[in-house]
Amino acid sequence: MDETRRGTLYGVAAYAMWGLFPLFWPLLKPSSAIEVLAHRVLWSLLVVVVLLRVTRGFAAVRAVPRAQVQRLALAAVLLAVNWGTYIYGVNSGQVVETSLGYFINPLVSVALGVVVLGERLRPVQKAALVAAVLAVVVLGIENGRPPYIALVLAFSFGFYGLLKKQAGVGAVASLAIETAVLAPLAALYVGLLAVRGSSTFASAGLGHALLLVAAGLVTAVPLLAFGAAATRVPLTTLGVLQYLAPTLQLFVGVGLRHEPFGPARLTGFVLVWIALAVFTWDLLHERRRQAALLLPVEAVAPIG
Repeated sequence: MDETRRGTLYGVAAYAMWGLFPLFWPLLKPSSAIEVLAHRVLWSLLVVVVLLRVTRGFAAVRAVPRAQVQRLALAAVLLAVNWGTYIYGVNSGQVVETSLGYFINPLVSVALGVVVLGERLRPVQKAALVAAVLAVVVLGIENGRPPYIALVLAFSFGFYGLLKKQAGVGAVASLAIETAVLAPLAALYVGLLAVRGSSTFASAGLGHALLLVAAGLVTAVPLLAFGAAATRVPLTTLGVLQYLAPTLQLFVGVGLRHEPFGPARLTGFVLVWIALAVFTWDLLHERRRQAALLLPVEAVAPIG
C-alpha cells in the first residue's frame, strides 16, 4: 500500500472517531470543560509515553529539531483551544454549531493551503469559499451573533493542521511533544482543584474517574491517526476528508440530542454543503484530468 493511500485511511479513521465524540463528552459531567481538558492532556500524555516505551520511540522525540519543536508547541496551544471549545460546545447543548465548525474547517484548510503554502485555487474552488463565507453570514443573522464556537473550532484546527504539516514530525513523536507542552499547566490546574476540594475526579465516584482516565485514550487514538495522515497526504486532501466528522456530529446533535434545526440554520448548512460538494467535484475532476495526461507517457515507457 502506498503512503498516500495509507494516509487517506488514517484520515478517514481519525475523522470517523471524532464524529462520534459528542456521545462521549456528556458522560463526563459534572466535570467542567476545563477540568475535562486538563485530564485529556494528562492521560493522553500517559498513553503516548507508553507507546514510546513499547516502540522505543524516545530517540525520535529527542531528535526533533528545535524549529519543529517550536511549531509543535504552537500547535499544542491551538489544540488546547480547540479541545476546550469543543467540550464546552457539546456539553452546553450546541453540538450542531460544533458540527458547523468542522464543516467550515475543510475550507479553512484549503484557504490556508493557498495563503501559506502557495497552493493554487481554480475559479470553481474560489466560488466554494465564497459560498462558505455567505453561510457564516446567514447563520450569524439567524443567531443574532456570529457562530463563535464554529469559527473558533474551524480556525484553531485549520492552523493546527497547517503547523503539523509544516513540522513533518511522526504521529507519536509530535503528539508526545504537544501533550508535554500542555501537561505542566494541566497538572497545575488538576492540583488546584484537588486542593480546593472541587475535583470531580476524586468526588464523583470510581466510574467517573475511570471515564476521565479513558479520555486520554479516546483523545490520543484519533490524534495519532490524524498525525499519520497529515504527514502523508496534501492539505487539500485532509480538507476533503474532514467533513466526515461533522456529518456524524450533526446526526448526533439533531437525531439523538434533538437540537433545533430550523429553516434559517438549514439554509446556512446547505450553503456549506454546496461549497464542499463543488470543491470535492472540482478536486476529483482535476485528478482525473491529470491522470489522463499521464497515460500517454506511461504507454511508451520502456519495460524493465
